[in-house]
Amino acid sequence: MNNKHRTVLLASAIVSVALLQGCATKIKASSTDNPPPAKAFSAYSHIEVKPVVFKAGYKGDAAGLAKIDENLKKDLEPKLAQWNARVATGNTLVVEPVIEEMSFKHGAKRVLLGPLVGGSGVLMRVTFRDNMGKVIATPEFFQRTAAFSGGFTMGTMDNLMLTRVANLASDYIIANYDKAVGGPTGADDQSVKAN
Repeated sequence: MNNKHRTVLLASAIVSVALLQGCATKIKASSTDNPPPAKAFSAYSHIEVKPVVFKAGYKGDAAGLAKIDENLKKDLEPKLAQWNARVATGNTLVVEPVIEEMSFKHGAKRVLLGPLVGGSGVLMRVTFRDNMGKVIATPEFFQRTAAFSGGFTMGTMDNLMLTRVANLASDYIIANYDKAVGGPTGADDQSVKAN
């Protein structure tokens, strides 16, 4: 085997290893399902949704966080207007969405390097507290995009991941308004942490 063939084989091996390592995100959910809240959200005459933030001390992608916040607000706006039009009793539910982990591949890096930059993932926990500070629920919501789908769609799937995680959170809020039923985290069995 000549030097040219060795170089080609070595380069192919390096690219293959990089692709395999970059395929999956290390971010994992703790379960595939969220339990129901302690009570249905209709028990509260007012629901206040705080802006989406990163957990304390976590440095993440600001553009990704802003997109999740925008989608969550858009999803919930009509329902919140309807729910909060009821007679106020001083019984408020505060909704606090917090991004615990995020790996968001986008922009020039994704366009130029495609799947080589790896997969994207996001884990968001939403804490529901009553006006006395009592925690009613702490569901988590997870989404990911594989390196190949993110790469070959030039980042479209990465952006859709942000929309999907916001949709999961808003769906949980809407589904648990009339009756406490819980809901999916968005994770499949492969995306759940091993216990």
